[in-house]
Amino acid sequence: MAEKGGEDLAQRFVQFALDAGVLRFGEFKIKSGRMSPYFFNAGLFDDGLKLARLAEFYAERLLASGLEFDMIFGPAYKGIPLGATVAAELARRGRNVPFAYNRKEAKAHGEGGSLVGAPLKGRVLIVDDVMSAGTAVRESIAIIEAAGATPHAVAIALDRQEKATENGVDVDHSAVQYVRNQLGLQVLAIATLDDLLHYLSGRPDNSLDAHREGVLAYRARYGAV
Repeated sequence: MAEKGGEDLAQRFVQFALDAGVLRFGEFKIKSGRMSPYFFNAGLFDDGLKLARLAEFYAERLLASGLEFDMIFGPAYKGIPLGATVAAELARRGRNVPFAYNRKEAKAHGEGGSLVGAPLKGRVLIVDDVMSAGTAVRESIAIIEAAGATPHAVAIALDRQEKATENGVDVDHSAVQYVRNQLGLQVLAIATLDDLLHYLSGRPDNSLDAHREGVLAYRARYGAV
């Protein structure tokens, strides 16, 4: 679960994601090709109130962690609104940092290039929604290093804590573990699969027990220790 008193934050976030329709239970084919009993789609934080509330959770997690960083980078595409709103929320709380993002295709006119916003420099925090294979993080690292800055940490909404796949084959580590252990970046998640299971087991009316069993079975098969 989340560090340093983050359990309450994580439980509030799971409730918020359910209320917003972002976290759903059922049967979903995810990016890895697996059939998952739950799905987290950050693209459904799709109005001003939901996006602002999401940014509050990111900011609360970041400030509670004590993580030091000099600026925020939002990888295209989902990371762009996430990084921007997190930067705005941090500024509202007295922690103003620069923000930048990338385009998928370099612009040939105007200022040109593939980067927009503040110049990349210092210790850069990458903000994204989830981490499936670590591909977006590796691409972000390459962009940040090419600009002469230092990739420092990653903030995500949900850590699924499941084995990554390489060339269609399960590996023993999750994408988060790979980024932490192999790439050397800190990873902060607002909530994890463990937090989700804790939430499901704490319902007094037992209304989510069936979903909990499905998630437990999924973790038993694909969970990364």
